[in-house]
Amino acid sequence: MTEGLTSPVASPEDDRFDRLFRPTSFEEYIGQRNHIENLGVFVEAARRRGEPLDHVLLCGPPGLGKTTLAHILAKEMGVTLHTTSGPAVEHKGALAGLLTKLDRGDVLFIDEIHRLNPAVEESLYPAIEGFEIDVMTGEGPYATTIQLGLKPFCLVGATTRTGLLTAPLLSRFGYVMRLDFYPPEDLMKIVQRSARLLGTKIDDGGTAEIANRARGTPRIANRLLRRVRDFAEVLGSGVIDQEIALTTAQRLDIDGAGLDAMDRRLLSVIIEHYDGGPVGVETLAAALSEPRGTLEDVYEPFLLQQGFLGRTPRGRIATRKAYEHLKQTPPTKDLSSPEEQGGLFS
Repeated sequence: MTEGLTSPVASPEDDRFDRLFRPTSFEEYIGQRNHIENLGVFVEAARRRGEPLDHVLLCGPPGLGKTTLAHILAKEMGVTLHTTSGPAVEHKGALAGLLTKLDRGDVLFIDEIHRLNPAVEESLYPAIEGFEIDVMTGEGPYATTIQLGLKPFCLVGATTRTGLLTAPLLSRFGYVMRLDFYPPEDLMKIVQRSARLLGTKIDDGGTAEIANRARGTPRIANRLLRRVRDFAEVLGSGVIDQEIALTTAQRLDIDGAGLDAMDRRLLSVIIEHYDGGPVGVETLAAALSEPRGTLEDVYEPFLLQQGFLGRTPRGRIATRKAYEHLKQTPPTKDLSSPEEQGGLFS
């Protein structure tokens, strides 16, 4: 099974190694330079004014460093980071408990913020605007509302599904940062840094092979590095070179474009069962026995970004690049034409 290996979603093992690999400052953070430089300016300005950082929303596919950035923001501001997730804040009381323990300037990080309960989200608005929250006490006819003042804080939200955020919540963030997939040159730097932290020797050829198969995602690059290290120690000299990296990729069924067996199966189903598409995402999910959310959050972002997959108003299509990658004969129609695709949209 390689689906877990090339999945951008964190596993318990990843959490353990994240503590080792995670950068702790803007200087150590690799990639996303324009955003990092902007955040550095905002942090320095807030420090000079003695104010909390403006609320920040981090968007993008899993595994690109949203949680890492939340840790760095708190560290750079010299404050405490408090972490939770949207599904974990089940009711207004839980939100009030989180907010009332924040000290001035602290960072509250809410992962999967698009999954907040609507009632909780409504209670969050006055907290992030005026730093106050209404708390209900008593029951029935004796119930009363008490308005509690909060110490000014910074909310950092993270989401993989920006489109699911409500407009009122989105408008309350001072800075929206969309993380992009990493180019191979940035991933090579990440792999080299992680190898040093692991105490593993790696040459340029091995670094490049891992980076090219990491699907533009640091989490996957670090996971592949750990697996290649295993093969290097057991089947090789302990040094990661191009040959052992290629051997590992072949054994794990990860091709040169970073596609695993599930990626190729997804594209093959569209091509072979549905004549290249368009096919509805629900139909595709049923054919692959995968939840729709998994297709949209885990597999599609990279395939879309790399041009293997297209979205149209009528469903998903396999592009000419997908046919060529799978060594299939493309149809006579021009798959790169928006007219043939029914109009691509993001």
